[in-house]
Amino acid sequence: MTGAQAILTSLIEQGADRVFGYPGGAIMPLYDALLDSPVTHYLCRHEQGAAFAAIGYARATNKVGVCIATSGPGATNLLTSLADAKLDSVPLVVITGQVARAAMGSDAFQEVDVLGLSLSICKHSMQVMEPGDLQPMLNRAFAIAREGRPGPVLVDIPKDIQLGFVPEHSPRPCNTASLPQASHNDIEQANRLLAQSQRPVVYIGGGVGMASAVPQLRDFLCRTQLPHVSTLKGLGSADYHHPLYLGMLGMHGLAAANLAVQQSDLLLIIGARLDDRVTGKLDEFAPEAKIIHVDIDPAEIHKRRHANVSLLGDLQHILPALECTSSKSAWSAQIEQLKQQKGNRYEDHVKGKEIDAPSLLRRLSDLSADDAIVCCDVGQHQMWVAQHMQFSHPTRHLSSGGLGTMGFGLPAAIGAQVAEPDKQVVAVCGDGSFMMNVQELGTLRRYQMPVKIVILDNQRLGMVKQWQELFHNERYSETDLSDNPPFSQLAAAFGIASAEIADAGEVEQALTTLLEHPGPYLLHVRLNHQANVWPIVPPNTANHEMWEQAR
Repeated sequence: MTGAQAILTSLIEQGADRVFGYPGGAIMPLYDALLDSPVTHYLCRHEQGAAFAAIGYARATNKVGVCIATSGPGATNLLTSLADAKLDSVPLVVITGQVARAAMGSDAFQEVDVLGLSLSICKHSMQVMEPGDLQPMLNRAFAIAREGRPGPVLVDIPKDIQLGFVPEHSPRPCNTASLPQASHNDIEQANRLLAQSQRPVVYIGGGVGMASAVPQLRDFLCRTQLPHVSTLKGLGSADYHHPLYLGMLGMHGLAAANLAVQQSDLLLIIGARLDDRVTGKLDEFAPEAKIIHVDIDPAEIHKRRHANVSLLGDLQHILPALECTSSKSAWSAQIEQLKQQKGNRYEDHVKGKEIDAPSLLRRLSDLSADDAIVCCDVGQHQMWVAQHMQFSHPTRHLSSGGLGTMGFGLPAAIGAQVAEPDKQVVAVCGDGSFMMNVQELGTLRRYQMPVKIVILDNQRLGMVKQWQELFHNERYSETDLSDNPPFSQLAAAFGIASAEIADAGEVEQALTTLLEHPGPYLLHVRLNHQANVWPIVPPNTANHEMWEQAR
C-alpha cells in the first residue's frame, strides 16, 4: 500500500469511518486515496470548523473523533480546537500533512513545525519519519486518545511518506497503560467519611460521562439519596428529576447549588477538577467540607484542594463500592426547602412583549425530544442554557468548558448530527459566537443536515459587556455588535429556512416551527441588550456571596 492508503486502512481498523477535514497540498495524496475508500469524509469550510465537528462527534458518542488538514495554515488553524479538546478531555486524533522529508527545515512552502506548536495543547504529538512507523503510530495514537483521561493526539505525516509505499502491517492491540485501582482500604475510609458526615454533597464532573459511568452514578445517588450538584461538563449525568439534584454550581451556578456546597461538611467530588470557575475564591470554597476526590488522573488529586481521601481508578468500578450507611434526612429536608426557595419561576421573568432568554430556553427544552443534543457557543447564552435547559445524558449537552471557545456551537452540532443522524440536534448560539464560524452554514447546506440553530441576539458581546457593566464602571469597550448582518437573510443566502422573532408572543409558534422543520433551520431571536446572567459570583469572592440580581 501507499502511505495514504495505509492511513485509511488504519482508520477503518479503528472504527473511524467518518472523518472531517479540509484538503491542501501536503495532504493531497490522502485525499486522492479517499476517492477509493469506504471512509466517509465531511468537508467543512475551515479547519477549525472541521476539528470542532470532530469534537462534537466524539462528545456525542464517547468515540474518537478524527479530523484532517494540510500543513502550514491548515495545521495552525487546528490549534485552538486542539487546546479545546485538551482542556475538555476529548478523545481526538488529528492528522496533518507535512512537507516532504527532504524539504523539512528549509522553510519550504507551507512548512510549519506543527509538532512543536502542538506539544503543550495535546495529550501526545508524533511525527512519522519512517514508512514502517506509519500504521503503528496511528494505532498508538488512537490508544493514547482513548486511554485513561482522554485527550487529543496529533500525527504529522510528510507528503513523501503518503506517496511512497509502506510495509504491510498486521495490526496488533497496543499495550495501553493500566488504570489505577482504588484500594479496599481507601474505599472503606471514604465510606466512613460519608457515614460520619452531617451535610454531604456530591459534586459531579465531566469525568462521569467520559467513563460511561452514568448508570453507576445514578444507582449510587438512588441508593444513598445524597444531595448533588454538577459542573458545566457534568450536566446530564444526574437525573434532573431527582428531588435532591440542585443543578450547576459555580460562577453562574444556581443559587441553591452554590449555597448547599458552601454549607456542606463533606464533598464527594466525582470526575471533576475543582476548576476556578466552579470554586470562586478557593480558600473560602466549602470551608467546612472534608474532601473525597474520585478521578482517573492522579495529577488532579490535591492540585487545587487537599483531599482527605483520594480514589483513583475507573468510576464504573468505584461507584458501586461506595455507600452511605447513615440517614441524612434532616439535611435532605433542608436541601429540598432551599431548592424550593431558590427555584426559578419563569413566569416572573416575562415582562410585556420582551423575550426572556431563560424562559425561551426552558420552553425549548420542554418541547425538544428527551434525547435531543444541544450544542452551545460561549457567552451569556451558554450560561442560560446550562442553567435552564435539562439534559438526559452528558452526551446530550456539548459546550466548550475549559477553553471557552467562541464559534464552537455550529460545527460541534454538525459533528453531533453526523454521529447521531436520527437524533434532534440544536445549536444555541450568541450573535458574537455565531459569526466566528458562520461559514459552516455551507456545510449544513451541502449535506442538508437537519441541525436547528437558535441565535440569541442582543447585538452585544454579551458576557464581556456584562463584566464591563458590573466591574468596569460601565466603560463599554468594543462590545457593540449592532452592525451584525440580518441572520435570517444570511441563512436564506445559504438556502436554509429561517425566521426572526422579537416578541414574547411569538416564541411558542417559532419554537414549534423550528423543531418540526424537516431540514436545517435558523431562528433569529432578538433580545434586550441590557439582559444579564444571574446569579454571578464576582471576582475573588466566595460562592455564597453571589449576586442573584442587578444591584
